[in-house]
Amino acid sequence: MRPPDHPSATTIMVLGIVSLVGAFTCALPLLLGPFAWNMGAKARREIAEANGALGGYGQVQAGYICGIISTVLLGLTIVGFVIFFIVLMIGGLASTAAY
Repeated sequence: MRPPDHPSATTIMVLGIVSLVGAFTCALPLLLGPFAWNMGAKARREIAEANGALGGYGQVQAGYICGIISTVLLGLTIVGFVIFFIVLMIGGLASTAAY
């Protein structure tokens, strides 16, 4: 008989997938990535400690990995915006100094 899935397995998988797929439509769903990563890490530990009493490891793993990828994309997006604004500031200062 198959053990019941972890109570958060489906939630973690959905958060991870939405954060990753949504990243290609707009940047807002990327904010879900760290939650999927954190919840996935916790659920993976709980499944391992349950010694076979809990299932759903595949769903948790999928959400966990998608959460990691989208969190990295979120970090790169933030770094990109910071660099973009620094370049704008430098360009603005350089254009005013030419006068």
